[in-house]
Amino acid sequence: MGSTLTATYARPKTSHFLPAISTMAASYRGIQPVSAMSHSANQWRTNSYYKNTGTLPSSLSIQRENLDLVRAKTMFYPSNRTALSTRYTPDDWYKSNYSNYRESESSRKSAERLRQDTIRLMQDKDHLTRRTQETTSKNLGERVNDIVFWKSELSHEIDNMVTEIAALSEVKRRLERALAETAGPLQVSQECLYHREKRMAIDLVHDHVEKDLIKEVEVIKSCQERMRRHLERAVAQLASNRAAQHELERDMSDKVTAHRIDDRCHHLRNTSNGIGYYRGIERLDPSISLPDTWSKFTDDNILHSQSERAISHKLRDEIEILLNTTSNEMWNQFNNVNVSFTNRISETSDAKSSLQTHLAKTLQEIFQTEMLIESLKKALRDKECPLKVAQTRMEERIRRPNVELCRDNPHHRLVVEVKEIEDTIYKLQERLMEAENTLQNLVKTKVTLEHDLSVKANSLFLDQEKCMSIRKSFPSMPRLVGFT
Repeated sequence: MGSTLTATYARPKTSHFLPAISTMAASYRGIQPVSAMSHSANQWRTNSYYKNTGTLPSSLSIQRENLDLVRAKTMFYPSNRTALSTRYTPDDWYKSNYSNYRESESSRKSAERLRQDTIRLMQDKDHLTRRTQETTSKNLGERVNDIVFWKSELSHEIDNMVTEIAALSEVKRRLERALAETAGPLQVSQECLYHREKRMAIDLVHDHVEKDLIKEVEVIKSCQERMRRHLERAVAQLASNRAAQHELERDMSDKVTAHRIDDRCHHLRNTSNGIGYYRGIERLDPSISLPDTWSKFTDDNILHSQSERAISHKLRDEIEILLNTTSNEMWNQFNNVNVSFTNRISETSDAKSSLQTHLAKTLQEIFQTEMLIESLKKALRDKECPLKVAQTRMEERIRRPNVELCRDNPHHRLVVEVKEIEDTIYKLQERLMEAENTLQNLVKTKVTLEHDLSVKANSLFLDQEKCMSIRKSFPSMPRLVGFT
């Protein structure tokens, strides 16, 4: 994050790399650090710098300074200015020159060592900084590649999950439509049962039609129950799929943000805009994951999504099988009920035809019996006059006087005639009673047959007109599996 304050670009620029020779010693002796940068600069200077700048003056220089101080204090006194009192001797002059030469040479060597050490240090640190920056850029590039890889995996899994959610939603809508379609057949079956409850008398039997209708109601309710259970599972699975999709999209959003940031950091250079100092940023550690946990988090999300997709795919297959199974069961039972209705209608029609035949014969027999009764009555009426004649004759012959009241052949014949006529009347009356009883039985049979015919007609009307007419509106197979 930048360079130290002792870097070359942190100091004021000069026109030459090194100062002039005449001022070199003075520049190193009298160097004063900038007040604003003194504290931070000292933190980054080498030990050789402190050793060189902290070198103590030699003993010759101290002696020379003491002599100069003494001369300065005494040279202004006139009594001291004599011919014998000179300022320096030639030896002092030579020694002073030699001392300056040595000091200059020592200062130059120290400066040269400092320059070489500093240049070497600058080169080493520059190489180290470049290597560190290149390593960091390489790590950032690898990190960006990892993020791109996981982004592609997340994008692929999100696309698969979106496709699976759409497929499961479509199957769920088909299941809902199929469940709604079962309401009509159930109502038809129940109405058929209610209509057949209106059958009368002996026709109110627990026949095959009623058994098949009850079974049809049970089959439809069983199919509805299974559809509802799978519909609840589909709703719960859709919620799980959307939760997994939300986790993937949130992870994807984080990856996009991290990719943008790391890609920008990877392309940052020393000449890039927007770089600056952020003091103490290296001491902050806001990380909440490690590379292993970071990749494991995304991998767990993908694995969880794949697991939910597998469960969802299995549920879709189960729903498809359920739709085909329930539609086949309802259609088979619907056909069975229709066959039972057809057979029952045929049986009832045959019974009705037989009843009509018997009724016609009974009516014919009633008519003949009535004619017989009329004939008997006429025969009885016809026997009244002969009986009257015979009895009148006998009554008249009783009035014969005295000996004339003879039991002769006519008398015997009249007695036989009366008895014969009375016996005939008696027999005819018995026959008349039998005929009347037979007529009553025939009339009862006729009433029974007519009632049974009305019952059969009512049953035929209920089965053929009421039930079979509404069973023509049973849903088709595509509608039972959820297709419109």
